[in-house]
Amino acid sequence: MKLYGLIGYPLGHSFSKKYFTEKFEVENLDCRFENFPIEQIDKLPGLLQNKELLGLCVTIPYKEKVIPYLDEISEEVYHVKACNSIKINNGKLTGYNTDVAGFEQSLDSKLRSSHTHALVLGTGGAAKAVEYVLKKKNITCTKVSRKPSPGMLTYDSLTPAVIKKHLLIINASPVGTYPNDNQCPNIPYEAITSDHFLFDLIYNPPKTIFLQKGEEKGADTLNGYDMLVEQAEASWRIWNNQ
Repeated sequence: MKLYGLIGYPLGHSFSKKYFTEKFEVENLDCRFENFPIEQIDKLPGLLQNKELLGLCVTIPYKEKVIPYLDEISEEVYHVKACNSIKINNGKLTGYNTDVAGFEQSLDSKLRSSHTHALVLGTGGAAKAVEYVLKKKNITCTKVSRKPSPGMLTYDSLTPAVIKKHLLIINASPVGTYPNDNQCPNIPYEAITSDHFLFDLIYNPPKTIFLQKGEEKGADTLNGYDMLVEQAEASWRIWNNQ
């Protein structure tokens, strides 16, 4: 039986395991998908001793840390410096970033020509994939971090004027994820308008406080579910050369 899995730590509710397990059942595929919560990335070589393992999804906190373990990387991984999908072929590991394809396809569903300036909340691997897509689309991108850093804004520096200039706001941070779904990124929501598009990469809960506050101001909103489906299917195509 072909084996696929997810590495990260900790691994609680897993979209990947649920999605692929249901996919294998519906399509009657002789495959299984397992969660592998490894406490340190240096545990990966031990996991790879299982010769049934043909592909891995990668999540927090290993999207960047896994790269030194890869034999080859895709163009997206090279530019984004984050990997969320690994193909395993005769012990050779090739890294891909399917977050890029998933985010781009989902973003296009509600993107308008007026969305020329974006704020990206967060600085992790997912934020890097978002930034890559925005640059590809010639959308001016400004990252927001909790700590001061060159070329970035802090949450404390986000004024209503900054919000009004940036009509696309993307939450690429984990703030608001279940079970801490009573939280939201600290931005001046009073400056949100019906011209804004708020995209939250979080899918659980389906409607975060971040998105609720956007809806209250008449903004377009979107969660990360469609993005996750597309990146999962992109990984499946990579693993199976489809």
